[in-house]
Amino acid sequence: MPFNPLTILNGAVNEAKSLGGGAVRNAIANASQKTGIDFNYLLGQAKLESGLRADARAGTSSARGLYQFIDQSWLRVVKAHGAEHGLGWAANAITTTASGRATVADPAMRKAILDLRKDPGAASLMAAEHASDNKSALETATGRTATGTDLYMAHFLGLGGARSFLTAMQAAPDRSGAAMFPAAAHANRSIFFDASGGARSLSEIYSRFGAKLEKSVDGASLPAARAGLTATRLGEWGADVIPGNGEDSTADAAVWAQSTLERLNGPAGQAGRIETASLFRPTPSTARLAYMMLASLGA
Repeated sequence: MPFNPLTILNGAVNEAKSLGGGAVRNAIANASQKTGIDFNYLLGQAKLESGLRADARAGTSSARGLYQFIDQSWLRVVKAHGAEHGLGWAANAITTTASGRATVADPAMRKAILDLRKDPGAASLMAAEHASDNKSALETATGRTATGTDLYMAHFLGLGGARSFLTAMQAAPDRSGAAMFPAAAHANRSIFFDASGGARSLSEIYSRFGAKLEKSVDGASLPAARAGLTATRLGEWGADVIPGNGEDSTADAAVWAQSTLERLNGPAGQAGRIETASLFRPTPSTARLAYMMLASLGA
């Protein structure tokens, strides 16, 4: 039977589905360290979105994984940031149309890339990069440091919606959220309306999101194995709003493999490294290596 690197990749992703909560937290801590995005924010978002289940799936959309990325959002963030984290093979396979839609020509490759949403390491890194992009844009729009609540608003409303929400809240905190976002309010009545049917104000909606995030990470701390990590705080929780996608050749495979493992896990011997990768055990890292080497040989 021909050796199929995509089978190895899918096997590695399926293995990640069974990872325990400790491994998921380590993946989130690793993403926090590599991107500077607050660990508690990333942990809180994952708890709210998936209950820390790497294989979570929505019944009404294409959302999958720890952070419930829909297909298009995942493909776009992998295209933008995958190569920075050893996912150049995936980023290179994604193309963007003139309208901004991300596509993958090969159906098997598309499935393999989308399945990475169920890999806690890949999902956490892409969620952190997505949050970092939103953080910069929101800070430019509001003129202040972004908080975790701001970032969750961007996750909930999209970047454009969050910019409108936050700038409007600065000018008129008592403005009705439902009046500004009728479609979102129709789909999420419990967020935009109180128990009596009254429309909540922008500041009230913001406070509720802040409270949800705070509750989700109550008592949380960085995993003991990564206690030395220092994550950049984005701001206090709550409602206080005061002011390369080059192809790798077979000749470079060994160097590529080592650099990829270091980007994902830290240099060999680094204090606090989560785990030692083995080239003989199928993991997401070694599956990527197998794919790149065999793709190069078969080209």
